[in-house]
Amino acid sequence: MENTLGLEIIEVVEQAAIASSRWMGKGEKNTADQVAVEAMRERMNKIYMRGRIVIGEGERDEAPMLYIGEEVGICTREDAKSYCNPDELIEIDIAVDPCEGTNLVAYGQNGSMAVLAISEKGGLFAAPDFYMRKLAAPSRARGRVDINKSASENLKILSECLERSVEELVVVVMDRPRHKELIQEIRQVGARVRLISDGDVSAAISCAFEGTNIHALMGIGAAPEGVISAAALRCLGGHFQGQLIYDPEVVKTGLIGESREGNIARLNEMGITDPDRVYNADELASGQTVLFAACGITPGTLMEGVRFFHGGARTQSLVISSQSRTARFVDTVHLFDEPKTLQLR
Repeated sequence: MENTLGLEIIEVVEQAAIASSRWMGKGEKNTADQVAVEAMRERMNKIYMRGRIVIGEGERDEAPMLYIGEEVGICTREDAKSYCNPDELIEIDIAVDPCEGTNLVAYGQNGSMAVLAISEKGGLFAAPDFYMRKLAAPSRARGRVDINKSASENLKILSECLERSVEELVVVVMDRPRHKELIQEIRQVGARVRLISDGDVSAAISCAFEGTNIHALMGIGAAPEGVISAAALRCLGGHFQGQLIYDPEVVKTGLIGESREGNIARLNEMGITDPDRVYNADELASGQTVLFAACGITPGTLMEGVRFFHGGARTQSLVISSQSRTARFVDTVHLFDEPKTLQLR
């Protein structure tokens, strides 16, 4: 899968990032997202694959494209048989977030990315559009920290695993009213808090890289982004756990569904009979082969944002593979204009 699709998925996130970045700082978050979706879908439909969106822009009636269940790839073309034999194409499941951090793009803030994760059919958890309690940490703490433990306990364990004092640890938390007590606890034990307004995928992945000065992600964020984060951390050997949050009273800022009971019923319809189950990275991204790709839209901890110049743009992307056990940073120059021919006089 990596040999077949590795370069292709980099180009998918690059095109989405370039399209979205044109709307950076214009205060139009919906437009920044829409153009990223369109660019991602257009490039994805040129890939020789039979793809299925398992995490996307929402249900079909809510999202005109890249909706959950949508088929993508060259096989979706009416003339597909003139290019290939669709029955021989690889079948993959795809989780996408064409513009992770729409507000960040709209207001010119750091940390927005175009991201996706892929695996063979059935290899990614089809998360409902709920929220998820998350815990991400470096590989040295994998299996030792636990989402069921308090933040204080996990920070002491993390301190031991990383051989540094608690006071040196930095925990990323989304700046939400629901996290007031969590933030207080982290600070009381002596660790430092980095608050973010959006974009917890980048924060989760940063935990797995040395030198980012991010040592943990804690708190509640969107469930679909949790699966995408889990895919990257599974490839990197980092720690990730997620637990679905289905009670609107816990989230406090709104939740898909009108009631706790209604959300439980919806989970049962999806085959999730234990709504309180804690999932790890291997369960959320269970495929034999998992690939993750991201491209910076605005500058972030791991990647630069899109930088335009006369006639082109420069992007920085990251592709992570469970197959080759690699994380590759790709610096790309995109030429929009045809190169001028040198004329001898």
